[in-house]
Amino acid sequence: MNDSISVWEKRDFLKAFLKGHKLKRRECAWLLNYLLSDDDLLKHVHIVEKAEFCPKALIISSAAADQMPFTFHKHQYVTMDAEKTFHDIRLHPDEEVYIQLNFPESDTDYLYKSVLEENPYLPGQKEEKLSARLFAEFITDEALKAYERNELQKEIDAALDRRDKQAFSRLSSELNALETD
Repeated sequence: MNDSISVWEKRDFLKAFLKGHKLKRRECAWLLNYLLSDDDLLKHVHIVEKAEFCPKALIISSAAADQMPFTFHKHQYVTMDAEKTFHDIRLHPDEEVYIQLNFPESDTDYLYKSVLEENPYLPGQKEEKLSARLFAEFITDEALKAYERNELQKEIDAALDRRDKQAFSRLSSELNALETD
């Protein structure tokens, strides 16, 4: 999934979507065409899955999809009134709008996949990112320790070869400290 989709890519996809799919409600086509008409509006449009978790979302279904025809979510408010939706978008052009498009071939539609963004509002998303970051830090720390351990062992071997007791003692202490860390 992408996070930096250009206005042109969004426009191309939405035009192709409107051309290739009949929507359950024609007002949805009007809303999408309104978004297409203004580059500044389109900058704030994000195509995501599970948009109901987003602060401001349009969920639109093609005629062939099993889902509801249309819903607009803004925080805890949900409506199926396309006119209210239009006015909200028109009055708040700088607010991010998350769009979920329901259509049967979404799993295999390459153009759709190319504009699909990761939904930052999915429950558990923050915890998963934190978990991944902590795991990456742990792996990095362990790799760094292994490298340092390997380098110290090489230096200890070299000190033994030179019969340098002082270097051997200092390096052995460093190795022991690293092992107990």
